[in-house]
This record gives sequence, C-alpha cells and structure tokens, in this order.
Amino acid sequence: MTAPQALVAATLDHLTRFSPFDQMERAHLAWMIERSKLGYYARGEVVASPDAGEARTFFIIKQGVIHGEQDVVRAQEDATWLELHEGECFPLGALLSRRNVNSTYKAGEDTFCYELAADDFRELLRMSPAFHDFCTRRIANLLEQSKQVIQAQYVKSTSEQQSMTSPLSAVIRREPVTCAPDAPMRQVLETMNELGIGSMVAVDADKRPLGIFTLHDVLKRVTLPGLDLATPFSAVMSPEPVTLPPHALAYEAALVMARHGFRHVLVEETGRLKGLVSEKDLFSLQRVGLRQLSGMIRKAENLDSLIHAAADIRQLAHNMLAQGVTAEQLTQIISTLNDLLTQRIIELELEADPAAREVEFCWLALGSEGRLEQTLNTDQDNGILFAVPDGRDAAAVREVMLPFAKRINLALAECGFPLCNGEVMASNPKWCLSLAEWKDTFDKWIFHGDPMALLYSTIFFDFRPLFGAEHLAEELRDWLAAESPKNTRFLHQMAVNALRNRPPLGIVRDFVTGDGHTIDLKLNGITPFVDATRIYCLAYGLKATNTLQRIREMAGPLNLSEQDAEAYGDAFLFIQLLRLRLHHEQCQLGQPLTNKVDPDHLNALDSRILREAFRQARKLQTKLGLDYQV
Repeated sequence: MTAPQALVAATLDHLTRFSPFDQMERAHLAWMIERSKLGYYARGEVVASPDAGEARTFFIIKQGVIHGEQDVVRAQEDATWLELHEGECFPLGALLSRRNVNSTYKAGEDTFCYELAADDFRELLRMSPAFHDFCTRRIANLLEQSKQVIQAQYVKSTSEQQSMTSPLSAVIRREPVTCAPDAPMRQVLETMNELGIGSMVAVDADKRPLGIFTLHDVLKRVTLPGLDLATPFSAVMSPEPVTLPPHALAYEAALVMARHGFRHVLVEETGRLKGLVSEKDLFSLQRVGLRQLSGMIRKAENLDSLIHAAADIRQLAHNMLAQGVTAEQLTQIISTLNDLLTQRIIELELEADPAAREVEFCWLALGSEGRLEQTLNTDQDNGILFAVPDGRDAAAVREVMLPFAKRINLALAECGFPLCNGEVMASNPKWCLSLAEWKDTFDKWIFHGDPMALLYSTIFFDFRPLFGAEHLAEELRDWLAAESPKNTRFLHQMAVNALRNRPPLGIVRDFVTGDGHTIDLKLNGITPFVDATRIYCLAYGLKATNTLQRIREMAGPLNLSEQDAEAYGDAFLFIQLLRLRLHHEQCQLGQPLTNKVDPDHLNALDSRILREAFRQARKLQTKLGLDYQV
C-alpha cells in the first residue's frame, strides 16, 4: 500500500467511528477523503465567520474543539452557544442554503479539521444517500441511529417484526368480510362461524362502512334477548363505526381501542372500507395488552383494582420502551391510560356522592398531563371548573366539590401519583372555581402579573379537559386564546422568565453539570421547549397544549422553516426519550425516579445527540430573546 493509500485508509478508519460516516458506503467516503485537505487552527483562531461571504468549505473536526459564537448570544451571556468536538461537522445549514454562516466559528484549542470544498460537498450529497439524509435531517438521522442502538440492547430479534409505527395498511391481514345491512342475523352468524372470524361489517353499495358486529356482542344482543335470527343485521350492529385511514399508524389504532374500549378499528380510504384491524393484529406486533389494560381500568369496581392497574401501566410502559415505541407515542399512551385511571376514580366517587352528581363540572388536567407528556415520574396537577346554576353562588358549589375533589386526589396518590407539593390540585379552594372565577384569575395573571402569576401561568395555561363538561373548558380556552395576545408586556415577562433557564452547554466542556455531576433533563432540557412554545402560542392565540403540536402550529405564524420546526421537535423528543429510559433504568434498579442523569454515563452517540438537542433549545431561546428583546 502506497503512502497516500495508507493515509486514506487510516482516515477512513478514523471517520467511520462517527455519524454519518459510519453509515456511508466506503467508496463514497474514500472519494471524500481523497478530495479533502487537513487544516490547522490555533486556539482562538477564526475558522469561519459571517463576514467571509458565502460558505465555501465543509469542515470535519479531526482533533480539538470548535466554538460557535453569535453576537446576540454573547451580548446576553458570557458563553458560546455551540461547541463541536471530534467527528462533528459544520456549517451544514450555510452550505445547503448557499449563504454566509450565522455564527463565528473559532478554535477552542489547537484544532485540526478535514476540509472539503463546497462543490465537492454538493457532489457528495448527490452521490451518497446516507450523507444527504444526515445533512438534511441531522437530528432525526441521529435519533434513528440511537433508536437502533436501544432496540439492539433490548430486543434480540426485531428485524422481522412489525412495530407500533407500522401503517395500518401493513397490519391488515385479509380482505374485510362484509354483508348488506338487511342481511338476516342467521346468515351473518353462519358466515362468521364458517370463516372463523370475530366480526362482520355492514357496507352499502359503494362499500361505505355502516356498522359492525362482533362475537363479543352475541351474548348481550342475540342470546340473552332471545333475538329472532331473521332480524336484519342493521338492528343489531353498532352503527357509525370508528375508522382510520390506511396511513394511520398502529399505535393510533391502539389509542382508539384504549380510549373507547373497542376490539376492532375499521380502515377506510376515500369513504370505502379497505380493511379491519383487531386488537390481536395490533398486539401481536408488540406483545402488550393496551386495550386489555384499559378494559380492566374501565371495569374496576374499587380503588384496590385501580392501584394494581396503575402498577400495570408502569410495567406496560417499560415493555413498550424496550420494544422501541417512540417517545411521542409512549408519553401519549401513558397519559391516555392515566386519563382513564383518573376518569374511573371520578366515576366511582360520583357514584357515592349524589350532591356532586348534581354539579355540572369539568376536571382539568394541568402541567405535563395537560400537555399529554407524562412520563413515569409525575405528581398531580389538576383543577375543577364548574358552572353555577341559577339561584346558587360559586361558594356554595365549591363547598360541595371540595370534599369530592379531596377524595379523588387522595385516591390518585394511592395509585402512585404523589400529591403536589405546591398544592396545585382540585381540592385546593384556589383551583376549584367557576368559569367566571377562572377567567377572572387568568385575567389578573395576564394584565396584573407578578412572579407567582408567571409561575402559575406555566402550569395552568396548559389545561386540558379530562372528565365532565368539556364545553366549559373549551369556552375558557377560547377566552384565553382571545385575551392572551392583548398584553405584550405579560408575554415579555414570560419570555424573561423562560430565558433564565438555559440549556446546560459549557464553554470548556460538553455540559454544565449540577449536584452530583448531573443534568436535570426536565428542567434544563424539556422546559426550554415547553416554555418557548407556550409563549408563542399565547401570542398568536393558538389553542394547542401539547408541545409538539404547538411547534407545528406556530411554524406558520413564525415563518419557521420545515427543517427548523422538525429539528425543534426531534430535539424535544430525544430528551423525552432519555427521560423515559432513565426512569426505566431507575425502576429496574429499584431507585427513586428522578430526571437527573450523569452525562458521563451516556454512550458517545447519545451524548452527541443530547448536545445537539440542547443546541436546538438554545437556538429557539435565541429567537425568543430576539422577538421579545430580552
């Protein structure tokens, strides 16, 4: 092997330790190396800056550290907003957009970089799909690699299994068996028996689904009533069946089954029946019993049964995490099951409290539960919104509801949801209010805000109706969406408050750690995204409470690029995934659940993605600071 060939081989071996080079074909990687040169930069030397014109070079760090600085950030705090290490590359956005870089890149110590000319960079994009995917979907690409590592750790033989992210079109096992709505029940039952199927769907002449009948319905709808088998199918079927499109994912069907207690979901495209998916089809994918668990919660007759169900929710979450269910899906599943648990507790308490049954009220989920972002480590944040009937006042209604709420809060505590230390609970008279009182409270926070009002706003403005008179919560949401944009001073105060909490990126090391050399993934990782998106949605009168949905809804009004919006969402999801994994590991070891992780315990890939996720949080905060002149 000649000296140049040996150098290329050595460089190739070095780069394949890092993403995306470990995903690229060796021929493409060798092509890149042959066209690259090695540059040296002394500590403090500028490598690239906005003043240098359109970006002309693609840099890969061979050895050393590169700091990215922006004037606006440097004016806010004495810190770099970007720190890049061995194997990382820059400036992707500038090269892809054919523009100047936004940051000044300086060597943080003596640094060597592989340098590739912009024209060769663009040719490599064309040649290598793996390289193109990384450059255009940076965080998403890294997340997919991390997910592969996780699944390799937990699951030994998943390559041939479908997953909860499969589209329903891939889950459908057979053509749906159908009948006319006027078909006699004897014929329907004979067909189901002959084909060994558990359901029948009635369709019209255009194959539009009209109703469904399952074996589960036979006992209560046919046998016990002594139904004449000449009765037409339409008299027995469940009309207006729930349908999903073929591109909907398996986990969405699982959520529908869990929420409504169904065993089947129809797949419909442009009004025509395309197939039917059963719980057996879905849970053969992941070997979990989401619908069975939701059914057990619905049928629970006492608190002991619900305490067992709460433990099963945590175990199910562990299983699904190990099987590769994504953070977005898993937090929604956890929140949905916790909703069902709370709803059943409320139902049981209502059965024993005739006075409370007379009140028109809505139980509100607040905080992470209001955002459908619960993990395994969560306390209670809830409230009650009630209507005041004619002839009564709010104080009298509250007197009825407070003991009722107290019993619910205590029952939830027994199910593993600790009482809120700040007493943000429905049993607190401050948070058991009429619609007019809630509006008055929110109005005071918005137009006469103090530090405590700002804190409460971060909890209560994420409210979501969980049980009861949802129209009351919808009216309150409409009112808040109309009023919150009117006071820019309040939004500015919220932005100032939000920007006090910075992602823990360091100047001389990867992360700034706190007690016990740890990072708080909730406070310093999740909260910057939650706070910023809440402010923007309040500013534009948007009604979403879920952080990912907020990112999607605010992208238009803020003129965010599709890439930026996706990057914010992917960064948020990765930190959520780390939290879920951390809680899973803590449960396995019998440790108390916390959100604090030692970054030295992360593998190299997760450490790199976490740095990138924090950079995206810093980038979103920088935009927030500019928009509100903080």
